[in-house]
Amino acid sequence: MDELNKVEQLSVGDELTGKVLKLEEKHAMVDIGYKVEGILPISEISNLHVEKTSDALSVGEEITVRVKKVEEEEVILSKRLVDAEKTWTELEEKLSSGEVFEAEVKEVVKGGLVADVGLRGFVPASHVEAFYVENFEEYKGKTLTFKVIELDRDKNRVILSHKAVVEQTKGQQKQELLQKIKEGDVLEGVVQRITDFGGFVDIGGIDGLVHISQLSYEHVDKASDVLTEGEKVKVKVLSVDRDTERISLSIKDVLPGPWDEIEKKIQPGEVVEGTVKRLVNFGAFVEVLPGVEGLVHISHIADRHIGTPNEVLEVGQIVSVKVLDVSEENKRMSLSIREVEMDKNKKELEQYQRDSDQGTFSLGDVIGDQLGKLKE
Repeated sequence: MDELNKVEQLSVGDELTGKVLKLEEKHAMVDIGYKVEGILPISEISNLHVEKTSDALSVGEEITVRVKKVEEEEVILSKRLVDAEKTWTELEEKLSSGEVFEAEVKEVVKGGLVADVGLRGFVPASHVEAFYVENFEEYKGKTLTFKVIELDRDKNRVILSHKAVVEQTKGQQKQELLQKIKEGDVLEGVVQRITDFGGFVDIGGIDGLVHISQLSYEHVDKASDVLTEGEKVKVKVLSVDRDTERISLSIKDVLPGPWDEIEKKIQPGEVVEGTVKRLVNFGAFVEVLPGVEGLVHISHIADRHIGTPNEVLEVGQIVSVKVLDVSEENKRMSLSIREVEMDKNKKELEQYQRDSDQGTFSLGDVIGDQLGKLKE
């Protein structure tokens, strides 16, 4: 049969296997087994934009094409239509199964990215990451994991999401972690969010709350005073509620305790300043170091008998106290205000006696001066 007659038997829509013979600037010539070579325009090579035919094809390569147009001595082919049909079927299966797959980001466009999935797969800006992205240029040329979230053949629409993959992975990690962690575990995390009542720390796919009371041994007015977003912190797991997926954490519990090595910091006989924190019937509790309170027994508050501590003390008052006894093991410290006063009086008496011995002044001089002032 004459080759030209055979060409006339070709119909639009026929699928053929051919070999690339030549690459021109705007098209490729393809041997399709007939005397007339098939013409594959650059626009019909791929569903994505192709700058040069050599970017997508190579001489000698076997390709499957579809007949798009038949004329007397010319056959126009399309590889794009064959690839698209195959790709649509694959993408529909991926959408149905929720399969995660890889694809290269080819372009950065208004409102998102374009990925090569055999078709133009559009990734909306809100589906690129689970966090806000300011500059998308760094994604061009990268290979990312995606899920198909929407398909519409009639509108040639393919919508992809990398964010969905990230969230799915985080969800899996979260469940694994929830089953794995237990009370008492010490972990490293990153501060994600700071609130009025504490801070949320990511401990590897799930956030746990460090309540403001668990931030420090010292009193904390605002969590932001001691925490910074993005900061790495060590935390101890206080509790895990797998049903509500709530985890309570503590930073305080992994810090050196205020009573640790207290006997090296403060020793019996020392006089230190402290703040009256609480008044009770039997005495007053005075904070001498952050988180360290000692008891001033009522008998050691004043050098005279008092009925209740609030006769001479009030909460918030700064006082000098003498350390009588300290125990790291029992976290107890005995203090005295009375002995500070007694020591002070003793020193003043000793100073007076020294001054008297040196003839600096006499008791009569002091009394005389005072009497003189009264007569005036």
